[in-house]
Amino acid sequence: MKYRAYIDIETTGLSCSDCDLTVIGIALEKAGKCRVVQLIEDDLYQEKLLKILKGVDEIYSYNGSRFDLPFIENKFRIDLRGRFRHTDLMYECWRQNLKGGLKVVERLLGIQRHLKGVDGAMAVLLWYDYLNNNDRFALRKLLAYNEEDVVNLRVLRRKLGIK
Repeated sequence: MKYRAYIDIETTGLSCSDCDLTVIGIALEKAGKCRVVQLIEDDLYQEKLLKILKGVDEIYSYNGSRFDLPFIENKFRIDLRGRFRHTDLMYECWRQNLKGGLKVVERLLGIQRHLKGVDGAMAVLLWYDYLNNNDRFALRKLLAYNEEDVVNLRVLRRKLGIK
């Protein structure tokens, strides 16, 4: 039975040297069951991430080869690609002539989102609203957005026909 992890991060910007990592979302799938784990604040450290990923056979991401995994490597000094098999679903989408960001591909394939109007730029604003104003609603919305990303990666993998 394959043990899969779907990973997506939230940050304060695009530069892994100048921006902060705010959330690591992971959907863990085993035996047809899926649970989501999110690391924020004091849980954002190497040992915690590796403990969560223990036993995982393969990690899936969308544009993770160019963004998520290098960001994690820069912040935690850990090369997830060296420790786990990794499939970047963006390249699988390209092979099937599905171009664009995750939300565009989701729309093309009919993958639903419950949270409308939230994107990466909004995620940054939500984080700062939480950080500067202790706005718990902003944090809940950010975490809900991240959770939809990782859960939808699982749906995307299946729609692409990847075993």
